[in-house]
Amino acid sequence: MAQDTADQNDTPGPHRVRVHDGVTWHELALPDGTNLRRALLRHDLSPYTRWTRSLNCGGRGLCATCGVRLGDDAPPPTHWHDRLAAQYDYPRLSCQIAVDRPFTVYLLPDKRIWGAWATGARDDADGA
Repeated sequence: MAQDTADQNDTPGPHRVRVHDGVTWHELALPDGTNLRRALLRHDLSPYTRWTRSLNCGGRGLCATCGVRLGDDAPPPTHWHDRLAAQYDYPRLSCQIAVDRPFTVYLLPDKRIWGAWATGARDDADGA
């Protein structure tokens, strides 16, 4: 699981993390070891949808609802889900990312959750 020893420290850190919320760019100065999910929430930049704000695992890496896209400058994957994310182009779990360098984060405001059908996918699957 990602380190969160620096999460309680509100002093700006050496790492500049740029976050795009779908509309606006934000820049966060985060200490080394900060848990990305906690930092996003602390700065009112939620990795969740309106439904999963309350329905999530609390950062334990179990529900995959805190997924974000990362730029090419991101830390390498360490959690099993994130290794699969890299292989299959899934979002990375923000709860499993410890900030150890400057990088770019893209929030996913329109992401689907828990097997929801994409528009038109159900009709295609039914052969209609």
